[in-house]
Amino acid sequence: MGKKRIVKTEGESANSDVKTNITEVSAKKRIEAGILYVRSTYNNTELVLTDKKGDVIAVESSGKLGFKGAKKGTPFAAAKVGETLGAKAQAMGVKEISVIVKGVGSGRESGIRGFISKGINITSIRDATPVPHNGPKPKKPRRV
Repeated sequence: MGKKRIVKTEGESANSDVKTNITEVSAKKRIEAGILYVRSTYNNTELVLTDKKGDVIAVESSGKLGFKGAKKGTPFAAAKVGETLGAKAQAMGVKEISVIVKGVGSGRESGIRGFISKGINITSIRDATPVPHNGPKPKKPRRV
């Protein structure tokens, strides 16, 4: 059981055409302002870039970049996620964003810092971390 071999003709190029089309499509979308959602948990950091209506433009996470296990939740991984998403946003022409942060992880600030390192202005930062009030009903006391 050896590897299967695929013979290509001279006119074919499978992967090179696909990659150029993806970058061209993302560069065609011209957006001046957007919203950056930062979701930072103890185990991962995700950044989502949307336009003003809320339509998703680009998504990055530390797991998507190749970090595994406990390293996904580190500030270093969050900074790398911010830098890669910032580069994508810069290619689309984003000038300013407003940031909405959710979660209690360690990558909250470093994800934003990595994003603005590409030269994009921040108009506002809002913390939308869900806070429990009162919580669930406690268990009944045990009868012996």
